[in-house]
Amino acid sequence: MTKKEFMNTVANGKIDVLQLFLDAVSRIEADYCVVGGLAVNAYTEPVVSLDLDVVVAASDIEAVCAAVEKHFTIERFAHSINLSSSESDLRIQLQTDHRYQEFIHNATVRDVLGYEMKVAKVDDVLQGKVWAYSDEQRRMSKRQKDLADIARLLEVYPDLADKVPSQIRDKLK
Repeated sequence: MTKKEFMNTVANGKIDVLQLFLDAVSRIEADYCVVGGLAVNAYTEPVVSLDLDVVVAASDIEAVCAAVEKHFTIERFAHSINLSSSESDLRIQLQTDHRYQEFIHNATVRDVLGYEMKVAKVDDVLQGKVWAYSDEQRRMSKRQKDLADIARLLEVYPDLADKVPSQIRDKLK
């Protein structure tokens, strides 16, 4: 079984919605990068996640939505646009929080579970996880996953520890 087949099996994918999304973004030449748990997988041992967090250049957001509207249900929220499909359990979240926009410029193409995609640099992925963990409005279970992702990154990149606030580092001891 390939990595892509594994990902689609876990996501109960009747079709490969992740590749469909990536193809649409490529076709319209939208600038983007992956952040969140799947981005952590690009730098550490992979952990399965059914969430794909993506930052799309603000100027390309509407074009991306138009390019995928035939295949995805689109829901708009204060800091994200969520894409879902009845053909898969994978959830794609377009981050619209302006803080993430700078991450796009330093992103590089990396392999994530068999998919070639632009991924934020490791420092930026870590920063996004710190922001997510620090958001007390998030569900505790999500924040615990963010904390685990911070730990995963610091295990591989201990030199980044000084980029994590001490109150978060203390929780990892």
